[in-house]
Amino acid sequence: MSTNSTLKVGRRKTATARVHLKQGPGKILINGKEANVYFKTENLYQEVLQPLKVTNTLGNYDADINVSGGGFTGQAGAIKLGIARALVHYNEDLAGVL
Repeated sequence: MSTNSTLKVGRRKTATARVHLKQGPGKILINGKEANVYFKTENLYQEVLQPLKVTNTLGNYDADINVSGGGFTGQAGAIKLGIARALVHYNEDLAGVL
């Protein structure tokens, strides 16, 4: 189990997300904006939070995410995958849940 920041990449269609995850109060920034501001629809915002919710780690990690390419739906999928990979990096026992 690692305690420092970790970088994981998620890809979906033509979107690529680079997720820097570290322990913290749960602040999620996407391209310098709060996640709920970046994704204007609630569905896409909730999709991004899904890996944190199913592992009961929402509010335990800060994420600084850079995403490019594709549309908002592809970007949300890429971010979700990147967060899931970063969580597994911290705790391999979460792989079964994700």
